[in-house]
Amino acid sequence: MRMKDRVAVVTGAASGIGLEIAHAYAREGAKVCIADLSLAAAQAAAAAIERAGGSAMAVQMDVVDEQAVERGFDQVTAAFGVPDVLVSNAGIQHINPIEALSLENWRKMLAIHLDGAFLTTRAMVRRLYPTGRGGAVIYMGSVHSHEASPLKAPYVTAKHGLLGLCKVLAKEGAKHGVRANVICPGFVRTPLVEKQIPEQARELGISEADVVAKVMLKDTVDGEFTTTADVAETAVFLAAFPSNALTGQSVVVSHGWYMQ
Repeated sequence: MRMKDRVAVVTGAASGIGLEIAHAYAREGAKVCIADLSLAAAQAAAAAIERAGGSAMAVQMDVVDEQAVERGFDQVTAAFGVPDVLVSNAGIQHINPIEALSLENWRKMLAIHLDGAFLTTRAMVRRLYPTGRGGAVIYMGSVHSHEASPLKAPYVTAKHGLLGLCKVLAKEGAKHGVRANVICPGFVRTPLVEKQIPEQARELGISEADVVAKVMLKDTVDGEFTTTADVAETAVFLAAFPSNALTGQSVVVSHGWYMQ
């Protein structure tokens, strides 16, 4: 029970990587808040964790809405106590070459990934710092926090930006016992990635099989997708780490696609 008595907020946790992390945290003893844009999906996810013997609650949260974020953290604090673990996981993807990319889609991508990370981080540390308990903030980056791919300008930009926010929080949070790290997965076969396969095939003029083999997995050591379980285990390790020795870092979970 590596996370016994911890209170964790996971954004975008009603599906995919966020949901897997929420289940892993609950199995390790944490009280988990499923924060998601869809309240119904969040409630279903929380109910599944409860049925499995864990402790969970659902909160509707649009991470780019300042008031919604503050309201959500108030709800968690009232129900479970002040959160001491945050996984900033909410995100979307948009496929377009730069010349065809609209300013609206550029801003939307950066808002969800960066504004959302900032607002949820601020909401947590404002409540956590005065307790003196310490804690952990984990940002869901990507191999694209270090590498670039065609057609993903706003996504790559946002994921690079998370590294900067993480490093600042690592320095500011140290005196409060708050660590900050970024998980950088390779391609994980979530609905978000499944949607990209035909989009990239169309934009690049290749088959969907070639998108998987020659774009997504070509630089891995074994031609394998990273799994949600791989990412969740990393998230448990980072949240449960016992000291400030591991902070301000990016941990790449990608079957060797990017090697630091």
